[in-house]
Amino acid sequence: MTTSPRGKAALLGPAEVRTLAAELGVRPTKQLGQNFVHDANTVRRIVAAAGVVSDDVALEVGPGLGSLTLALLDVAGAVVAVEIDPVLAGRLPATVAERAADLADRLTVITADALRVRLGELPAAPTTLVANLPYNVAVPVLLHLLAECPTIRTALVMVQSEVADRLAAPPGSRTYGVPSVKASFFGTVKRSGAVGRQVFWPVPQVESGLVRIDRYADPPWPMDVEHRKRVFTVVDAAFAQRRKTLRAALAGWAGSAAEAERRLVAAGIDPSARGETLPTADFVRLANCE
Repeated sequence: MTTSPRGKAALLGPAEVRTLAAELGVRPTKQLGQNFVHDANTVRRIVAAAGVVSDDVALEVGPGLGSLTLALLDVAGAVVAVEIDPVLAGRLPATVAERAADLADRLTVITADALRVRLGELPAAPTTLVANLPYNVAVPVLLHLLAECPTIRTALVMVQSEVADRLAAPPGSRTYGVPSVKASFFGTVKRSGAVGRQVFWPVPQVESGLVRIDRYADPPWPMDVEHRKRVFTVVDAAFAQRRKTLRAALAGWAGSAAEAERRLVAAGIDPSARGETLPTADFVRLANCE
């Protein structure tokens, strides 16, 4: 058993990650987007960038072998780890008991698909989301959890660099699109740094980036389910044919191009503009124009 100072976790390094994977017969799969972080400084940096404090309930998605989990347990009051792989989920409590015995009671592991998990299934309402999200489902998972868990005040996620750029893109930029608008529906979004390939095993083919979302303390628009769906429907329609003007792109949504133009004008939006130029507030206003 690896010992650690009282109240401190012994973080995983490259050798420990490979040893654990070999013990479990785990071979990282592209299907699950598995790339395990093995650098202690990186996971500490992620936790610091998230601003996790002792009274936080941290929600982690895809804890894998436990690298980030151990770093979170060092700081958060409680950690809820959602892991879809039953083998990894089954081993995580033992890893924590071995490497952070004094902190083990802070951890709850739930074997579930993060895309389907509900707030009521969690042992406590999370206040922060900190995760190395699987690249293939990063945006859907992030948006689902922000919607499902309104108690999450901050989210700090590691995603593919290209996805990070899209999430944090401002209106009018080349990378601005559906993820940008939907993420900023919940709060302010910003890039929080880059993560090199060499801190992962296996080494991915892409660069990674950190994105932080701070939920609006005083939301500028209603956050209920029906309103969110109405806004997101307009966003999806506007970007489904992003080369087209909004008058044309929203014809199906509004019922006709003429009706789309009427609603756009009523919302104070130029019908000849394209969706990539509109901030989230414009989409909200348009969604509420009858």
